[in-house]
Amino acid sequence: MMRFSEIGQQLRAYRLESGLRAEEIAARLGVSRAALYRYEKGDVIKLDTIQRLAELLKISPLSLLGIGIEYYSRPVGYIERVRQLEETAEQILQVQGPLSYLNTSNAFDMIVAETLEEVALAAGQDRAVARAMLEQIFGIQAARKQAYQQRRPGIIAIIPIESVRTFLRQGVCGHLPLSDARRKICRNLAATEIEAVAEAMQAEPIGLQMGLLAQDQPSGAFRLIRARDRAHLVLNPFRPDVLPNGECNVAMVTASDEALLVHQRAAEVCWRDALKGAAAAARLRAMLTDPNV
Repeated sequence: MMRFSEIGQQLRAYRLESGLRAEEIAARLGVSRAALYRYEKGDVIKLDTIQRLAELLKISPLSLLGIGIEYYSRPVGYIERVRQLEETAEQILQVQGPLSYLNTSNAFDMIVAETLEEVALAAGQDRAVARAMLEQIFGIQAARKQAYQQRRPGIIAIIPIESVRTFLRQGVCGHLPLSDARRKICRNLAATEIEAVAEAMQAEPIGLQMGLLAQDQPSGAFRLIRARDRAHLVLNPFRPDVLPNGECNVAMVTASDEALLVHQRAAEVCWRDALKGAAAAARLRAMLTDPNV
């Protein structure tokens, strides 16, 4: 049975991924922009329209039908897809670091956006174009955080210690060319966010569990997003502080039972071996003084 609401969600994510405007896609399909938006909201869509959309977006028709693996090479498409999955999530399990994005401060988004705009302008990008791209990204990110605050799905975050070391040394956006003044701001923000992680580890609030993985670092970041009737594995190579078109990477989303089981087992091993509670908080606070600890 086709789930038109899910097809519509994936259509929106792939539209953002393509970089095409809604008007362009609608014109090429021979439908109105309003009709395209209705498809995205879950209206019935014919199989031949799905086929034409897939050809236009350069993806497999099975991807729009929610079968197989979804691929995203641009952060905006990936972030939109994750937002959709989080809307109905009951539990989010992540093995990635150095932060749980949904639990970061508002200052994190503000400073990252300011820094990315500064870098884009220094690289010669048009201010209006840069600002529009960043507003699109951070609009979706704001919607993610708002939905999380309203619904409060459970989060289990396993943070590799090496990612924390790198984060504290380089700061937020530390992989980018920054002025000395901006780098200082970004390092201070990194320290503030890690202190907040330490506080959460020590307090252990209901619905948020965090562990610090000191050994056997995973080779890749992943998240398991579980809703009542379905779960998805998300493999994400994108950083939360990357320029919208600044990385050559591919994110992947799948509901494959085998993929979910294998990554669940890996996460269970990581959680078993992770430092937790006061011990994890103390280790992080020691790293705030000396990241090499």
